[in-house]
Amino acid sequence: MKPSITTVRPNTPVSRVIDVQQLLDEQPVGRFQILVLLMCMFIVTLDGLDTVMMGFIAPALSNAWAIPRDALGPVMSGGLLGLAFGALCAGPLADRFGRKTVMTGAVLFFGLWSLGSAFATNISELTVLRFLTGLGLGASMPNAATLMAEYAPQRCRALMVTTVFCGFTLGAASGGFVSAWLIASHGWHSVLILGGVLPVLYVPLMIKWLPESARFLALKDTRRARLVTVMNRLEPGMADHTTRFVAHETPQRERSPIRLILSRDYAFGTVMLWVCYFAGLLTVYLLGSWLPTLIRGAGFTLAEAAVVGALFQAGGTIGSLAIGWLMDRFNPHRALGATVFMGGVLAWAMGLPGHGMASICLLAFGMGYCMNGSNTGFCALAAGSYPTRMRATGTSWMLGIGRFGGIAGAMLGAGMLHANWGFGEVFTSLALPAAVGAAAVLLKGARHRGPVMRVSAGIGH
Repeated sequence: MKPSITTVRPNTPVSRVIDVQQLLDEQPVGRFQILVLLMCMFIVTLDGLDTVMMGFIAPALSNAWAIPRDALGPVMSGGLLGLAFGALCAGPLADRFGRKTVMTGAVLFFGLWSLGSAFATNISELTVLRFLTGLGLGASMPNAATLMAEYAPQRCRALMVTTVFCGFTLGAASGGFVSAWLIASHGWHSVLILGGVLPVLYVPLMIKWLPESARFLALKDTRRARLVTVMNRLEPGMADHTTRFVAHETPQRERSPIRLILSRDYAFGTVMLWVCYFAGLLTVYLLGSWLPTLIRGAGFTLAEAAVVGALFQAGGTIGSLAIGWLMDRFNPHRALGATVFMGGVLAWAMGLPGHGMASICLLAFGMGYCMNGSNTGFCALAAGSYPTRMRATGTSWMLGIGRFGGIAGAMLGAGMLHANWGFGEVFTSLALPAAVGAAAVLLKGARHRGPVMRVSAGIGH
């Protein structure tokens, strides 16, 4: 494909002018974009793998250290807090130093600390090490979404971002099987060693093959040489030392990206993203932590409870892909708002008495489709709601704030069970955060009907 614009100036050599944004939007999806998608997806897969590890090694660890399982609570919380703070720190760094730079460092960071976790000798050491591992994981995921959003063409941006996040369920599912086999044959240490070796080995591949964001490089002329290299990877011979690049973003004086996402033009949309993602992760983590226990308590067998939990996760994978497709073709705020609201309706329906196994399975799959799928959609929405100079910060801060919702959800579920809430009461109550999340995303869309409405535009609200 030819560059977007070519100009000839009198008495000067021919100079190509490439509109980077227009070029990436018009470029067919080829091997280069697929490479970015797969490499970013593998980073999210590593997160999913790490997430299930502690759950699988907890029984073996409690036996090895002769401690009750609930004593591992600080270890679980430490990892979640690390994820939250890692996301909050990563965005501003990525908007200053680049998505690839921060992501590569984060992957190496969490790989090394995961290896260190395998040699912990007590709860305190393991809690600190899991917090440090979480910092790296929290820093890598939002930048994977940001980088994919900045290479995906406008017409399929949301779908490609949500596809990246399907790696989480892939990692969680494969991690379950691998962890069970490793613990039985090599002990709990081997699971954490695997979780450290894989990212450390992946770092050289990232350095060699993963490109820096072309949109990020185009913001400053000092990055021009690197941008020429990236453009020629996209299409050989596209750019040379005479090529000029256009970013189509209004130059501004240097300001903190955190201040930018909270500035007058973006503050309302930013806060609404925080609200809807906090509410979404509260619901998903509550169900992810306690759904099998709730199903078991309702009189079903352990095997039936496992099937229901698996269907909830499977629904999320299909929902992520479907919602990304819908967001690219219709108003993204309305598509997400309707999906979140429907998730609340299904949760309320689950709480009604008289369900058999078949109807519970169907409702669990539908809730996973709506709740897990919409949370992935929020990542695509955030990536498309900010211009390049603040996109990584806007996306990562939404993910960081949302992690606190996840922590609250897991704790809230424990509190409900401790207070002897019934099956129906728990599920009926989930309609409230779903209603809040749906209202937040619809209000964001209604407030910003003007300049840029579609998430796919990727250049502001």
